[in-house]
Amino acid sequence: MARHFSSGKLVLASHNPGKLREIVDLLAPFGIDVVSAGALGLPEPEETETTFIGNARLKAVAAATASGLPALADDSGLEVMALNRDPGIYSARWAGPNKDFGHAMARVLDLLKGKADRRARFVSALALAWPDGHCDEFEGDVWGDIVDRPRGSRGFGYDPIFRPDGYEVTFGEMDPAKKHEMSHRAVAFRLFVEACFRK
Repeated sequence: MARHFSSGKLVLASHNPGKLREIVDLLAPFGIDVVSAGALGLPEPEETETTFIGNARLKAVAAATASGLPALADDSGLEVMALNRDPGIYSARWAGPNKDFGHAMARVLDLLKGKADRRARFVSALALAWPDGHCDEFEGDVWGDIVDRPRGSRGFGYDPIFRPDGYEVTFGEMDPAKKHEMSHRAVAFRLFVEACFRK
């Protein structure tokens, strides 16, 4: 049973500006005072788990323990079926220490050369942890295809090469408000809100 969220302040356990922007937008209707782990000077823990949920839990628990506040963490990434679901939990690491997602996208496209299967999914795992160690977890995904070249400059990460099912545009071309309605993070977030806010 998920714990109801009644605190006024929440730590976002992320140092990724694009991810922070999206989550702050999704939390806006709830009037929560959101502070990032980076703003609090909290270190980024090494992601040593083997699943999205495991890494989200690790980051949320570390931030909640260090800050004494509830903490929300997201671990997300792109799974490309023809690449044995890579880059998967290593999605950010494929971009290297400089977070060069142009390089990461080029690597995906290069590895897909000659492959007919372009199916992929974005996955988002959310973990909400409290300082006492309690943690609730939620996962969402969205399926689509990898296009042949990056398209659009909106979004972040691998968005310009991912076209969700039912759309002609990539996440990189999509209006941010539209993406917020149907992305992997939006799916996970709806589950989180239903479990932790609507009692």
